[in-house]
Amino acid sequence: MTPRKGDLPPVPEPLPAPVVDAHTHLDACGAKDLASVVEVLDRASSVGVDRVITVADDLDSAVWAAEASTWDSRVFAAVAVHPTRTANFTDSDKAVIEDLSRRPRVVAVGETGLDYYWDYSPRDAQEEAFRWHIDLAKRVGKPLMIHDRDAHEDILRVLTEEGPPETVVFHCFSGDLGFARRCVDQGFVLSFAGPVTFRNARALREAAAFVPLEQLLVETDAPFLTPHPFRGRPNEPYCVAYTVRDLAELRGVDVADLANSVSTTANRVFRLLDVTSDLPGGEQLR
Repeated sequence: MTPRKGDLPPVPEPLPAPVVDAHTHLDACGAKDLASVVEVLDRASSVGVDRVITVADDLDSAVWAAEASTWDSRVFAAVAVHPTRTANFTDSDKAVIEDLSRRPRVVAVGETGLDYYWDYSPRDAQEEAFRWHIDLAKRVGKPLMIHDRDAHEDILRVLTEEGPPETVVFHCFSGDLGFARRCVDQGFVLSFAGPVTFRNARALREAAAFVPLEQLLVETDAPFLTPHPFRGRPNEPYCVAYTVRDLAELRGVDVADLANSVSTTANRVFRLLDVTSDLPGGEQLR
């Protein structure tokens, strides 16, 4: 169900420097057309969240995300079939995802990986799909955006067996300090969402304090995982500002410095500054 606007957290004061929401679901936030996408993005821009990556979780969502990324210059996309939806991942589905992944404004293959919390898809089907998405990311030369829920060891095992792409991003990183160290040592990028602000998430906050800036991203995963103190309410990209401020306090750094570092990392990881319109004739986006 689409969250009602009245349920959204208050819009915070603008950040002192712009930042990228590295993982959101604009369609699940209720943005269905250009006007509603612009409305969500304008709210985000008002607090300094100047660009977002909208992420697919099924085939229809992938098609929508790729198209939406051509509507507004602040939107980029990532496409894949979510691990919980891989029980019947067909060759036809793969062909669609591969075609979409080659579009200029699709900047990552994801979210893909393993989810052992839900039982919607058998583990062997999830792993087969994960391996296919790893190969796709390598073939198209784009980052792999990983969904890892209660599957840390198998995620690393499959990445090791397949050989990871050049760039791997752990979306909504959920591990402890030990797992963060292992990921950082392999050069992976860790993206932190609202749960890192939860005061009872001590292990996760310890990990977030450790990750080097050049391997750190922030995200909302909106409309899910709203940051403290609005946990349980609907989320939107503008709420990443709450997470940035909390992370800056946790790490003992200036908010502007953290925002600038996160944007620099997002630009590098997803090559955002190299992306141009894929509209006919190279027309400018909004």
